[in-house]
Amino acid sequence: MSLNQQTESRTASYLARTRGFLRTQLWVWPLVAAVLLAFVGVSLRLKMEAAMKQQIAGNLQVILNANAEALRAWATTVKSDAEILADDEHLRDLVAGLLQKTEPGTPIQSRLLAAPELAALRAQINPWLDHRGFNGFVVLDPSCLVIASRRDQLVGMTAPPGYVEQFSNCLASHTIVTKPFPSVAMLPDAKGNLRAGVPTMFAAAPVKSADGKVIAVLGLRIAPEKDFTRILATARAGASGETYAFARNGLLLSESRFDDELRRLGLIPDSDDANSILTLELRDPLVDLSQGKSSPKRRSEQALTKPVAEAGAGREGVDVDGYRDYRGVKVVGAWQWFPEFDFGLVTEMDVAEAFHPLHIMRMGFWFIFGLLVVGSVVIYVLMRLANRLQATARKAALKAKQLGQYALDDKIGAGAFGSVYRAHHALMRRPVAVKLLESETADANTAARFEQEVQMTSQLTHPNTIALYDYGRTPEGIFYYAMEYLEGLTLDKLVKNYGPQPECRVIAILCQMCGSLAEAHGIGLVHRDIKPANVFLTRRGGLPDFVKVLDFGLVKARATQGQLELTGANTTLGTPLYMSPEAVEHPDKVDARADIYSVGAVGYFLVTGQPLFDCATLGEVLVHQVKHLPARPSERLGKPVSPELENLLMRCLAKNPADRPASARELADALAKCPGAAEWTRERAEEWWSRLAASQNEKTLVMPA
Repeated sequence: MSLNQQTESRTASYLARTRGFLRTQLWVWPLVAAVLLAFVGVSLRLKMEAAMKQQIAGNLQVILNANAEALRAWATTVKSDAEILADDEHLRDLVAGLLQKTEPGTPIQSRLLAAPELAALRAQINPWLDHRGFNGFVVLDPSCLVIASRRDQLVGMTAPPGYVEQFSNCLASHTIVTKPFPSVAMLPDAKGNLRAGVPTMFAAAPVKSADGKVIAVLGLRIAPEKDFTRILATARAGASGETYAFARNGLLLSESRFDDELRRLGLIPDSDDANSILTLELRDPLVDLSQGKSSPKRRSEQALTKPVAEAGAGREGVDVDGYRDYRGVKVVGAWQWFPEFDFGLVTEMDVAEAFHPLHIMRMGFWFIFGLLVVGSVVIYVLMRLANRLQATARKAALKAKQLGQYALDDKIGAGAFGSVYRAHHALMRRPVAVKLLESETADANTAARFEQEVQMTSQLTHPNTIALYDYGRTPEGIFYYAMEYLEGLTLDKLVKNYGPQPECRVIAILCQMCGSLAEAHGIGLVHRDIKPANVFLTRRGGLPDFVKVLDFGLVKARATQGQLELTGANTTLGTPLYMSPEAVEHPDKVDARADIYSVGAVGYFLVTGQPLFDCATLGEVLVHQVKHLPARPSERLGKPVSPELENLLMRCLAKNPADRPASARELADALAKCPGAAEWTRERAEEWWSRLAASQNEKTLVMPA
């Protein structure tokens, strides 16, 4: 015997012994299940953690972008305010008059303060400032001499610290919003106390002469602790999330949401009027200061935090693995440098809060795993009783499947509002489909909608509408209704299995759908969920290709009052790929023309084998339904489609309901006039169904759920 044969023999013998052991030692199975569960659980946990990190990174980036866009919009607004004032002709004349008072001679400050132009300028600008929310103004000549201000202290001051650097671009004829910097003049702080060094920033625009030459700069003062910080709080996550601005040297330019904590930690002065703007340097303390620990290095020796160092070097990024912020707390964050503002933005959130759901999931997993291990032991004990109880359990299961006069057979479908079983009447033995709603999954609203579906469907008698036989509720509280049992396939499966359909067959199917809907519309009912999965193709009464319209669970009675909560008013109901634009935007105001749109979408699907739009997300689908027209069927199919049918489908898909066929009857009449409408004969349909039966050993059973 060769080596390979010996190996195969030993392997076969080992497998045989293993199978025998597992058949006789049933107690092993719970342990095997526990090991498999542990492996699957750990794998899922790792995947969940990766997915959560990806989601957190996306959320951080979205928040950062939202705040950046809000900041840009705000900056555009305040720059526009500055430009409007700077372009005022009367203001230019007053500024020109003040410039004449700066010639050598008596003290410039005295002349400027006594100048009537200054009083007139203040009288013109102050109401504007109060109305637009600015805190003051300043006018500088090209040499950075302050020739006008709301406060006398600044008037006549030459090149105040910070002004030359911040206003240089404005002197070059650019409208700007400066970064926050310490004020020179005595300004009220957050507590209303006058002091120098209060954080200030300006929206500044050049004042130009008639010939376009920059003769001065007008700056409108903004309180960064209010406006600037408020803008950066446009979007933030949770109790620890914040977005803040910082200079390249790591100085905080906006107010931290943790000022009270920073005072306790000694990172900013412990006084009521102290805040973090222009005070706090964003450095990594190497330890979590909030836990009472002390940094091993002096503040000046500590490195800048990761976002400040990265953004200052021009690198944007996201970190969801965690790094220390200026408090030493481990956070996740996203950051970016914005050259137009000459500062960076970072959005952060504490790791503990960001991953709190993951920690709960881990605890839940181990708890469930522990329960399952205990359950495995219990299962081992109960296995010896299983055979004895099996016969009794079968009888109990059979008894539980009796609903009134109906005995349930096989479960053939499940959906949002219930499950569907193949069943038969206990006396007549007639096969039916029973849709039931278990009491443990039904709240009052779901039960009411279930009953509404029964009531609405029971009013319809058209042969192309699913027929309802009976309705009831068991003593155990299970709602159910019985309807005709169908054998065949939905239009969804028809196209998925057999591709685009001939135009003549599409016309025949759509005409039957229109017949069902015409009856419903005639008594004031709108289906609202016409889609390929809700249209069934079957043989009925010897007729092949017989259409049944299913699932009136979302039907809306236009004349019914007080039923909005049952039809989901103000919510998006139905299937997005087949919903009309008005059903997306105003779901509580749809009428029969919404069903006409859906019929057109179904026809488009049958002709092309593809839905209206090829979109990756629900949001994209809804936007396309409202704003975009689909490509013509011939373009999607890649071959000609009869102009009459193509134009009719595109009419049904018009965004404006008034441009669609006015009714289902009108649509059916138009379909009947299309070329080839009579070509799908009974013989061709019989031939198709015969081929289907020959190619399948068992019928395709599909029922609504």
